[in-house]
Amino acid sequence: MRRLKQRLEEQARAEGFAAMRICTPGAIPHVPGRLGEFVARDYHGQMGWMAERMVWRGNPEALWPEARAVIVLAESYSPESDPRALQARRDHGAVSVYARGRDYHDIVKKRLKRLARWLIAEAGGEVKVFVDTAPVAEKPLGQASGLGWQGKHTNLVSRNLGNWFFIGSVFTTLALEPDTAEVDHCGSCRACLDACPTAAFPAPYRLDARRCISYLTIEHHGPVDEALRDRLGNRIYGCDDCLAACPWNKFAVAASDIRYAARDDLNAPPLAELAALDDTGFRARFSGSPIKRIGRNRFVRNVLYAIGNSADPSLLPVARRLAADADPAVADAARWAIARLA
Repeated sequence: MRRLKQRLEEQARAEGFAAMRICTPGAIPHVPGRLGEFVARDYHGQMGWMAERMVWRGNPEALWPEARAVIVLAESYSPESDPRALQARRDHGAVSVYARGRDYHDIVKKRLKRLARWLIAEAGGEVKVFVDTAPVAEKPLGQASGLGWQGKHTNLVSRNLGNWFFIGSVFTTLALEPDTAEVDHCGSCRACLDACPTAAFPAPYRLDARRCISYLTIEHHGPVDEALRDRLGNRIYGCDDCLAACPWNKFAVAASDIRYAARDDLNAPPLAELAALDDTGFRARFSGSPIKRIGRNRFVRNVLYAIGNSADPSLLPVARRLAADADPAVADAARWAIARLA
């Protein structure tokens, strides 16, 4: 099995993955308690699926009892420059780095499936592949496998990769040799915590999603709390501030797939242009992008908050045209933007 594991890692790198480690499904016994506390504090906000699937998310053995090993893989999407620089261009929108190119779900899943097919051909067994869309505790499994550790911003950090990488996993019935779990290397650093615009971290290693800009712009339905709107700045889909602040990014590796590179129309899109999108235009523009899943209304709501934060009076007519939008959250955001700009 040791020789198989070595060849598996070679194959993973040939597929484009930056790193691979292995753990057992039972290697994260602490997760159910932490997940239960997260939900009990209502930190999950409107993400009801987290509460509904806690049994599976907290225990990979319950998700697939036959699995004997979890292969955890990292795929880099490192940006070429600091994404926070876009925040100075207040009449343009800032899109999270991971969402500026093709949808990573499709790219990573296809790589995982090819790797899984290779494993079956070489050693038999059964497999299941996961990337972000199933109730799998990817980050704790990543730490248990030795891929990295969960930093104070709760994201996975690697001494060799920084924190700009996607996580995918292959569950298998083969008994592969596990790697040693990674330990915490954050030390006294709190750069990620201090970088958060909305103070979404009540304490190190603890996130209140209800204040997180990524949650507010992607998962949250309806109007955003007025006390937080000005802190969104021009971030219209996600936020990278805590990731970008991590000092371990000095070891980040370049993205292996050109499809993660920013599309020209998502590098710094003009807010006025985005606010004019109707449902058909939105779907056409964001075909193949993870942005498409939040729909036109939530997206334009975010754009209007950015317009309200732009301090650019030339955008006032744009907001006025949406003040009577059919979607209540869009209309509310437009009226807020008008009040700010006027």
